[in-house]
Amino acid sequence: MSKYLERLERRRMRAAELLKQGFSQAQVAEKLRVSRQSVHRWRRALEQGGRQALRSAQRKGPAPHLSQRQLQELNAALLAGPGQFGFSSELWTLPRIAEVIRRLFAVRYHPGHVWRILRRLGWSCQRPEARAKERDEREIRRWLSQRWPQIKKGP
Repeated sequence: MSKYLERLERRRMRAAELLKQGFSQAQVAEKLRVSRQSVHRWRRALEQGGRQALRSAQRKGPAPHLSQRQLQELNAALLAGPGQFGFSSELWTLPRIAEVIRRLFAVRYHPGHVWRILRRLGWSCQRPEARAKERDEREIRRWLSQRWPQIKKGP
């Protein structure tokens, strides 16, 4: 649990103590510098569920689809490159990674959510360079000066 959530829980527990000691909701709100509505909500939760009702809720939402071991396997697969999975270029895209996850683990992720997994693995968005590393400037100049005039349409 984060320090922030721990602090909020401690505040609710302190409110429970003060209410038990006989302080009014208004006094508790003033002492803890919170709204009266919050103290009212906490008092009602305390009456219905005891101190357990004031504890911080655990993680919400469904459990992750991939285990820690599977995430490590995915990371290794990504490091191997897209070519290992039959993709034509050496560029990872979110749809491609979603496809790899489906192939390896039989788990479907929407490509728009794959970036969350990548962030957990420490990956970041990279943009391909505008020009290929293999680009031969001399050959391009030769083609433009010799070949292009031959194939260019006349006026």
